[in-house]
Amino acid sequence: MPHVVTARCVGCRFTDCAAVCPVDCFFEVTDPAMLVIDPDTCIDCELCVSACPVHAIYPEDEVPDVYSEWIEKNAELMADGENITEQKEALPGSKDLEAIHAEEKAKGWEIEEPSGAS
Repeated sequence: MPHVVTARCVGCRFTDCAAVCPVDCFFEVTDPAMLVIDPDTCIDCELCVSACPVHAIYPEDEVPDVYSEWIEKNAELMADGENITEQKEALPGSKDLEAIHAEEKAKGWEIEEPSGAS
């Protein structure tokens, strides 16, 4: 089962996950500015989950309901992306996990963190 990058990555685009991926399944997209995972290449190793500083990556069966649309969006957006295998600077103005939690809380969401997040 593949992993899924959710909206938590939009506007941040941390690339720690791509640097640890053993099968190079991450793609950088510009609209929206984020990374996505090729579901056909992902081997479910979970290395990316703990590497993501904003806990944007979930195993497909753990994606919170509010982020469920990202399961299909990863596959769709990947086609327009560029494969990324190395770490580079995050986008200017990237949010940290605390800011993302505050935004989710302001929307009334109680989001459980991915099981493999550190």
